[in-house]
Amino acid sequence: MLHLTLLLIVGALLSLCKAAPLVSLIQNGILDRNGVFFVSFDGVVNVNSFQISAVLTHDNFQFAAWYTSSRAAVLARRQLPSGSWSTLQLPHNLSTNDSHNVIALGISPSDGKIHVALDCHSTRVFYTSSETNLATSGASWVASRFGPITNTIGNLNVGSVVTYPQFVVNSQNRLQFVYRSGVSGNGATQLAEYNNGVWSNVGSWASASGTYTSTNGATSGARNLYIHGFTYHSGRLHIAGTWREQNGAVMCNGGGLTNHDTVYISSDDQGRTWNNNAGARVGTSGSNPVNVNTAGLIVDPLNADHGLMNQESQDVDSSGQPHVIISYVPGRFGQCVTNYVAGRTSNGRAFHLYRSSSGTWTKVEIPFPLNTVGRSQIVIDQADNIYVVMPFVRIVTASKASVGIIIARDAVQAPCEL
Repeated sequence: MLHLTLLLIVGALLSLCKAAPLVSLIQNGILDRNGVFFVSFDGVVNVNSFQISAVLTHDNFQFAAWYTSSRAAVLARRQLPSGSWSTLQLPHNLSTNDSHNVIALGISPSDGKIHVALDCHSTRVFYTSSETNLATSGASWVASRFGPITNTIGNLNVGSVVTYPQFVVNSQNRLQFVYRSGVSGNGATQLAEYNNGVWSNVGSWASASGTYTSTNGATSGARNLYIHGFTYHSGRLHIAGTWREQNGAVMCNGGGLTNHDTVYISSDDQGRTWNNNAGARVGTSGSNPVNVNTAGLIVDPLNADHGLMNQESQDVDSSGQPHVIISYVPGRFGQCVTNYVAGRTSNGRAFHLYRSSSGTWTKVEIPFPLNTVGRSQIVIDQADNIYVVMPFVRIVTASKASVGIIIARDAVQAPCEL
């Protein structure tokens, strides 16, 4: 009877696994055979995890941005579905070999302007925007249709210490600008908004303040919040993230990462006020940003000894619930990562962390090792199938039917892991 039961269970799991979606290559093109290439901070400047809008689709057009081999900033446009790419060079060259210094694109739906922020890592940001309706008109694709390069976001002074520029369109169809002020381990996450041709400051919504006490007793008095995304869905803004501490003493070894815990906040008013996982209001942008001591934010606790990665990815399913990818070295491989690159390469694992409508979170390990230090990206389709692009472009999928137990498969090689 036991053997029969096990066979029935395995058969059911195999059926679920077979239901996991497969993917196939539709098209593969080359934008630039001579794009700039270097590795720094475990990344490359033309393809980075937090660079959410290096390729952007709007109306009947698709846009892309990168640095070419001469270090010039290039913007490209094509008409969908299969038009050829036209390129232009902005009057700006990449200032240093730093993979943080990505190009971010945004489009303001109200006036069809293309916004570009680039080349910053705890430095001044560089910014330009196009003439009205360039995103939709199909007018000639030339650099003269963009304004001068400035160190402000249009009319808005965002300071001289900026990192991780991102443009997002909110649920009111207004363009927003998300960035970090300050530095790693001592920075604030900021929000600005574009309306009627003018940028305005919404303010800091996650601050460096508060005191973190590690499991080893060490304390840290400053940090920054690294976010896994800034995702609007049905009027609600979802953000998951991890804190990075300034004081390295919170780690068991100086070769690790001071990242700890996965937190979750949401906003129902375009990022003005903030709720914790239970739905209680706990913060206000500009006047009372959330911090490391804000109650009810932690949804997956983890100390700073496991090489937890920052800035992975998130998405939201059709019912409005967030799904997050995090990765670290699980405790079964030891309780102290002494070298985060070596540790993550040897023993790092990615996890799918997702929320139910009741507010409870489930975490399931994806059954494929990272084999590198890098990050993974999650995408959810209209049928709530899940696709996770792991390092080396290994695509792992799960169907909505199986998501409760996460029967995952490598969608390219197609083995089923139970």
